[in-house]
Amino acid sequence: MTQSSTAAAVIAPPSPPPASEQATLRPTLAGKLVLTAMFWGGTFIAGRVLAQAMPLMSAAFCRFLVAAVLLVLVAKKFEGGLPRLNRSQLATTAFLGFTGIFLYNLCFFGALARIPAGRTALFVSLNPIMTALAASLVFHERLGLRRWAGIAVAMLGAMVVITRGDFAGTLHDFHQSFGAGEMLMSLAVLSWAAYTLGSRKAMETLSPIAATTYATLWGLAFLSLGAAGEIVSVPWASFGWKIWLSILYLGAIGTVVGFIWYYQGIRAVGPSRTAIFTNLVPAFGVLLGALLLGESILASMLIGGALSAIGVSLTNRK
Repeated sequence: MTQSSTAAAVIAPPSPPPASEQATLRPTLAGKLVLTAMFWGGTFIAGRVLAQAMPLMSAAFCRFLVAAVLLVLVAKKFEGGLPRLNRSQLATTAFLGFTGIFLYNLCFFGALARIPAGRTALFVSLNPIMTALAASLVFHERLGLRRWAGIAVAMLGAMVVITRGDFAGTLHDFHQSFGAGEMLMSLAVLSWAAYTLGSRKAMETLSPIAATTYATLWGLAFLSLGAAGEIVSVPWASFGWKIWLSILYLGAIGTVVGFIWYYQGIRAVGPSRTAIFTNLVPAFGVLLGALLLGESILASMLIGGALSAIGVSLTNRK
């Protein structure tokens, strides 16, 4: 993200997000959202490295400690610092910090400690569907027959992934395909849908940088409570470059760049149309997991991922 493009995107006073059916998605913003999906696909690889090296609270705390420092510097450089928040803004950003930072990452690292990065990433295919359903309930966005059909197709794809294509075996032994890791990642999906909808409220009065920074600071505060008893027992001196690079990647690229661009999308075209780009995250996650971690790619992943992509496209097509 260049200095000029960032400044142009955030200096203008924030305004309420336009209706998703009326706003135009500019090619530049679409490119940013595709890159965001790629960056977030990479977080599953870096997260897998950290989840196997340190307690999950400590891993999440390190990620957002790096992000918080960088975001405060970015806010000072491009916006002259952080604005003072009123009570409503404090409540909204605290909600974002709890759902999208604290709760999501608690489940995210917990899942990565139990199941492969590629399989974990495929659960992200549920994000746009949960967001569209929640937006229908909260913001009364109408879902016609085509969108309900898309939801059904995407849910079928998700079930193919979760059960590894063995529906009968799953019914016989549910825990065979849906264990603790899958349960944690399902909770992560729900928390991210809540975070996405809350971001729309925050974007009515805050810029993407301000909203991201305050959400991160709140999330860091929540994480510090859980990490306080773990930090001292972490073997910091024995960590190699892969672990330190993973922390830096998660904090700088996966959080600072990714979250700001995601907020820009929500402000420009609304939560449902922005969330559709997270459907690209599983593809990047599976590909990077195979290339960097040597994880296998199952046929059920490909079939289920394709069904989810079709379903999400139907659900969110303008």
